Amino acid sequence: MAGRGEELPAMWEFVLDRRGQIAYQAFQHVSLVLQCVLLGTLIALLLAALVYRSAAATSLANGVSAVGLTIPAFALLGILLAPFGFGITPAVIAVTFYAALPVLRNAVVGLAGVDRSVVESARGIGMSRLATLVRVELPLAWPVILAGIRVSTQMVMGIAAIAAYVLGPGLGGFIFTGLSRLGGANALNSALAGTIAIVVLALVLDLLLLLVGRLTTPRGIRV
Repeated sequence: MAGRGEELPAMWEFVLDRRGQIAYQAFQHVSLVLQCVLLGTLIALLLAALVYRSAAATSLANGVSAVGLTIPAFALLGILLAPFGFGITPAVIAVTFYAALPVLRNAVVGLAGVDRSVVESARGIGMSRLATLVRVELPLAWPVILAGIRVSTQMVMGIAAIAAYVLGPGLGGFIFTGLSRLGGANALNSALAGTIAIVVLALVLDLLLLLVGRLTTPRGIRV
């Protein structure tokens, strides 16, 4: 029991001694995740807007999304090393790839689920197809799309940590450093600090996205 009692103070001391580095890498981690989720969302929405009116294209998009999620992050990062080398580029490509997949699936489902009579009414009053998409269909599908963004954000918080494998930025550095020296001084503390920080950041981002949902969802379709 005494050994366990000493672990928490040692962990706390580790965090205090490296609080500046942890804060900086936490900022890098969140920045990487938010930028990649934003880019992935834009790509997913563009693809969804192109395919949701076609049953065949919708099935293809859903299939690509499902298959893409089965690709191990380590494998994808390893493949990206050959053309891009180590650094932020392969990390951004990999994280954006995974970020786009849940959003794509939800965007297709959300847009396809909009009541066709509402769409026809918008077209009947003279709205163009683009105006109908932007002003009618996307707002009505937004709760479903946002759910995909939340899933995407939580998922890539962990994948961004794996990006440390290619020397990407973020808290994954603490985890990989700890695991590579497991059994050595502060190895476990390093891995735990990185892991716990990622979990805390994921919870904070999810709460912020819930708030965004409340502020951006049209009042008439709020649950």
